[in-house]
Amino acid sequence: EDPSSSSSTQNSVAPELPGFYYDPEKNRYFRLLPGHNNHNPLTKDSIQHKAMECKRLRLLEEEQNQKITRAGLNSSVLLQKRQLGMLSSTSYCRLVHELKVNCMQRRKIEIHSPDSSVAGTNNFKIIVADVACERIFTVNDVEHGGCKYGIINLSGLGKESLTVEMYDNLYFTNRKVNSVCWASLTHPDSHLCLMGIAETPGCASLLPASLFSSTNPGDRPGMLCSFKISTAWSCAWCLNPQADNCFSTGLTRRVLVTNVVTGHRQTFGTSSDVLAQQFATQTPVLYNGCRSGEIFSIDVRQRNRKGQSWKAIRLFHGSAVTSVHLMEAEHYLMAADMAGKIKLWDLRTAKCVKQYKGHHNEYALLPLHVNEEEGLLIAVGQDCYTRIWSLQDAHLLRTIPSPHPSSKDAIPSVVFSSRLGGSRGVPGLLMAVKQDLYHFSYN
Repeated sequence: EDPSSSSSTQNSVAPELPGFYYDPEKNRYFRLLPGHNNHNPLTKDSIQHKAMECKRLRLLEEEQNQKITRAGLNSSVLLQKRQLGMLSSTSYCRLVHELKVNCMQRRKIEIHSPDSSVAGTNNFKIIVADVACERIFTVNDVEHGGCKYGIINLSGLGKESLTVEMYDNLYFTNRKVNSVCWASLTHPDSHLCLMGIAETPGCASLLPASLFSSTNPGDRPGMLCSFKISTAWSCAWCLNPQADNCFSTGLTRRVLVTNVVTGHRQTFGTSSDVLAQQFATQTPVLYNGCRSGEIFSIDVRQRNRKGQSWKAIRLFHGSAVTSVHLMEAEHYLMAADMAGKIKLWDLRTAKCVKQYKGHHNEYALLPLHVNEEEGLLIAVGQDCYTRIWSLQDAHLLRTIPSPHPSSKDAIPSVVFSSRLGGSRGVPGLLMAVKQDLYHFSYN
């Protein structure tokens, strides 16, 4: 039972008094104070935070005692029901996914670094995996207010071993980052696009991934591309050969598409800040999610046009769009917004065909993680819970509490893959929160 629901039940018995809070445990009213008060910390925020922390601790205890799987949900029973014709193939697949997801157990990963003073001393802010899931790029907050970048090699992540190697480069570390994506310039995932935050203006950088490796520092190439821009919210790299060597930047009321080899730029004016982007692979089309709630596509082969007639597909959310994900066949687009809505759109009809309920967001730029091979959708909410849905029927399969108390600076960053560490890697979920990295095995 949810602690918040139990308190609301008690509150319904005791009449509500304006400016007072009824504590069912102490069976008495307490006066509420507006905002924060050092002498009497009883505010609505503190009451909500206490209830959330009680819920988190209870869920962690259930995980430890392995009480998260529904009664009657085990592999032998499911297989027997399927053989007897009591379950359709769709229901069977969904229930198997639910069973596997709920059997995932958290284990802490040991991070080794050539510089022993670096590993485990800074809070993780962002982790982003390359296509093969052999490496994850990390952005960590540091004490003096900047950020530290690094790459964690996942090849050591075996079934028995939970040890990874982390490499960083302090010469390319200081600027806070809004958005990161891998870029395939000289070979797959050879570089990284970083949208850095500065006071004004910001900075877009394209860095070789070899800057963060164990090779001889003398062999490392310099920064390939860096230019000042207005505040950048998002970025995306194009893998379609018709827009080769191009990356996009989502800015305040405009989109900038840059060819990093020729330096050629295209600018598309928009009516709102562009908070999320992704390129299609079959065509050189860029999908953009805006603060206004609009999602639109741009074919980057066309010349700049006055007005906004260049917008091809247009979709609309009721709140700021924080993430867009184009599905593999490129007929569907998944999008999330700041109202906590996650919708699957059919791009051929421009209609929403599914909604995934339970996500929590009010103001944060939070990504979506889609794994079509396993049929899963993963999203971390502003409440610091990691939720996993079935792609097929939008059923919420599991809600994972954070190992740390929830706060604005402790929202987990996650990566899910069927092959963490490469083609012979292990399936599972990586979760980075505070200074720790965890692995949830998926078997």
